[in-house]
Formats: sequence, structure tokens, C-alpha cells
Amino acid sequence: MKFVGTAADHLGRTLLALGPSTAAVLADELSLTGAAIRKTLDSLIDQGLVEATERAPYGPAALAGPRGRGRPARVFSLSPLGRARYGAHQESLAVAALKFLAEQSGEQGVQQFAARIASDFVSRHPQVSIPQSTEERAQALVDALNSEGFAAAVTPGLGESTQICQHHCPMGDVAIEFPSVCDAETEAFSQLTGVHVTRLATIAKGSSVCTTLVPHTRRETA
Repeated sequence: MKFVGTAADHLGRTLLALGPSTAAVLADELSLTGAAIRKTLDSLIDQGLVEATERAPYGPAALAGPRGRGRPARVFSLSPLGRARYGAHQESLAVAALKFLAEQSGEQGVQQFAARIASDFVSRHPQVSIPQSTEERAQALVDALNSEGFAAAVTPGLGESTQICQHHCPMGDVAIEFPSVCDAETEAFSQLTGVHVTRLATIAKGSSVCTTLVPHTRRETA
């Protein structure tokens, strides 16, 4: 079963990067046969690491066009346990550190820490603010997030807007305990894109993906 385990690790990391995907997409991405990908998916489902649905909330499967006749292809995505397995593994230490900071300095200390993390992110990625259009800035922000392990992607939003979907958050369990981390990150996104972005969903609050709406209309700042 060594092959299944190795394939499972590759598949898990692929789902983390791509988001919900069909077996056909995963087989093509990993250069595996249909039989091999189904066997690996079944193994991950049995372990509670992958979930199967008939409709994808985000990712390449959600953007695919309508299928023809017949039963729709199942869509596979990482469960919360799967995201913990194939994502970053520093979270528990980070939570312990933030809890200690809260005990020593109170909520104000946590908020200052969150603001510093967000400010550092802005400072590391000044290139995000260079493009003229908001759509281009959203893509530049996604590129910046991916460089830091957030497994982000751009998807069409409602009306004149773009959605940024973060399939993984290296600070996800920290945000569960301390929502100010998410608040500071949202503010950093607004600063870099030049518009007031809206956080629609977060992994920290139980969603399968963090979703941020970026309107295309730029607001002039004083």
C-alpha cells in the first residue's frame, strides 16, 4: 500500500492548492489513471481527510461549464482534518504563543500583534499596489498570498467585483481563538488593493475557504 500512501500525499497537497476538483481534473494534474485516482480518493475519504459532494463552492470544478447528460461528476475537497494534515503544522505553537500574549498583555496586546503581522505583510508585498486596475491588484495579492502558503485563487465575484478564495490559512487555528487576526488581514487587503474589501467567509468560522470580495470601483482617499 506504499503507492496509495505516496499518491495520497500528492493528492492532498494538490487539493489544497486547487480547491474542490473532480477525479478527472486530479488524475490529469497528477498523471494518474482513473482507477488509481479513485482508489486514492476512496482511501482519503475513509480516513476523513477528503469529502465528496455533487457541487463545488469554489475552485476549478465550480468554474467548469455545465456537463451533458448523465450523472454529474462528484467533486472532492479536503475536510478540516485534511487541511490540517496537508497544510502548515506550526499552528498549535502559534496559538499557545498568542494565548500567552493575551494573558500577559490582554486583548490590546493581541490586536497590536495582529496589526504588526498585517503591516509586515503589506511591507513585504508593495508590488501588489503597482497595477492600475483593481482586478490586476487582486491577482497580485493572490500571488503574494501564494508565496506565503495561503493557496489562494481569483474567481469571478458578483457584479463588478472579484473574489479572492484562500483554500488554506497558515494562521487558521489562531484566527479561531483570536478573530482580530482576520480583521487585521482584511484591513491589509484593503490597503494593498486600494478599495474597501469585504470578508464573506473564513475557515476560522467553519467555512471550507476564506472568501474576500474585492469591488472593482476604486475609492479616492484623502
